[in-house]
Amino acid sequence: MDLRFQELARSSQCDARCGVFHTAHGAVQTPVFMPVGTQATVKTLTPEEVRELGAEIILSNTYHLHLRPGADLIAEAGGLHAFMNWEGPILTDSGGFQIFSLGNLREITDNGVLFRSHIDGSSHYFTPEKAIEVQEMLGSDIAMVLDECTPYPIDYDTAAAALSRTTSWARRARIAHRRGDQALFGIVQGSFYDDLRLKSVEQLLELDFPGYAIGGLSVGEPKSEMYRILDLITHRLPLDKPRYLMGVGSPDCLWEGVQRGIDMFDCVLPTRIARNGTVFTHEGKLVVRNAAYARDFRPLDTECSCYVCRNYSRAYIRHLIKANEVLGIRLTTYHNLYFLVQLMKEIRAAIIEDRFLVAKEAFFGKYKMPEGADKEKSSACEEDF
Repeated sequence: MDLRFQELARSSQCDARCGVFHTAHGAVQTPVFMPVGTQATVKTLTPEEVRELGAEIILSNTYHLHLRPGADLIAEAGGLHAFMNWEGPILTDSGGFQIFSLGNLREITDNGVLFRSHIDGSSHYFTPEKAIEVQEMLGSDIAMVLDECTPYPIDYDTAAAALSRTTSWARRARIAHRRGDQALFGIVQGSFYDDLRLKSVEQLLELDFPGYAIGGLSVGEPKSEMYRILDLITHRLPLDKPRYLMGVGSPDCLWEGVQRGIDMFDCVLPTRIARNGTVFTHEGKLVVRNAAYARDFRPLDTECSCYVCRNYSRAYIRHLIKANEVLGIRLTTYHNLYFLVQLMKEIRAAIIEDRFLVAKEAFFGKYKMPEGADKEKSSACEEDF
């Protein structure tokens, strides 16, 4: 398969760029936000609705699908695309983040990870080769190597040991991977130690992956630290390979990531806050479940043209959420994903027209960030149950 990335345009003022990544199930325009479908579904939405709101690629979770319903069953159904009726590209993560979030339910060795299922307590053993085997059975377009994601903060020696293990696992995954219609991405680790991050980049470049992810960020560190690490490593990654920042999806982080040369993002943030009655708007976050909107008959966002904003009011959606009606969170979820997908479309247009920084300034001229947001800690949601 012709699994390749093409850079189409670059900002003359920063590292922002747009391009296209070709996969077996279609092309992905970058920079892109990928909705998360942890268990082969984007929460509350049909695949047709996800496509309708403009998403080109979605992400699913290897750990969860391995435990339930099982990769063998999905393979019997014809692969993940057929199983969930999604014709576009799919990225599957390796399950590493979820496994390492299990705490005392897992045991790490240099060979792999022994862990207990959060569902029924059953024992499972994941090696780099097993993570590849499962993802090849799922048939995703982009697969991820098994890595060791470290928390924040962490001491240097522990971070160095985790990086050594991650690099070793990446080499083994590269050897084990066989599917020619599936791109395998390496994952840069190294916590918040500059020398470890640079070492990780150097070691992964030797393996010549089709794409490179940046992991171990958005784990509770100040956002300024995340941006510092991105400044350190993104320009050291190949221009002809996509760069994927894992677990990041707030509007401010999308702008900042793109400015630093990031091509791909994912996060459960838009779907999770939607279930709590919170939505993105061009003026900032809006908690529509609040009493202030009980008689507010305006759309969620007066500047949004999505299906929800064209047809439903804040008052109606608030009523649905307060009444625990499923339609309420379906509408907030649809709107939030549309908002981020449309934002990335606008960012791509700004890059092509070489007005990225002007567009960014205009966006934040209206988008109200919470007080103290410059010191806000980043935090990726682990999964979308």
